[in-house]
Amino acid sequence: QLQLVESGGGLVQPGGSLRLSCAASGFTLTNYAIGWFRQAPGKEREGVSCISSSGSFSSYADSVKGRFTISRDNAKKTVYLQMNSLKPEDTAVYYCAARNFPGCLRVAGIYNYWGQGTQVTVSS
Repeated sequence: QLQLVESGGGLVQPGGSLRLSCAASGFTLTNYAIGWFRQAPGKEREGVSCISSSGSFSSYADSVKGRFTISRDNAKKTVYLQMNSLKPEDTAVYYCAARNFPGCLRVAGIYNYWGQGTQVTVSS
């Protein structure tokens, strides 16, 4: 059974850092593009970042560009989202999603598989 599990969320002060992990099981991660999305209460789901199956291409929302970095380790079947210089507006539930697709799109509707989400709270 294909499964994605996010971890690494928590409470952090503004300016701090967190690294989220998205661990895959039940399938070979190599062929899958991975997207990171977030949803804050009362707001629409936002495509934060994505990375192509090979890792050669990535994309970021303007709101996180220069602060967040996506990476993947296919051997460990894990995709990471390093989040630096966190702001209160980054507070949200963060989800990873997968699709058997060579490209990279920050569009939630194209992803077939989703994790359960991990809460990130940025507050002093």
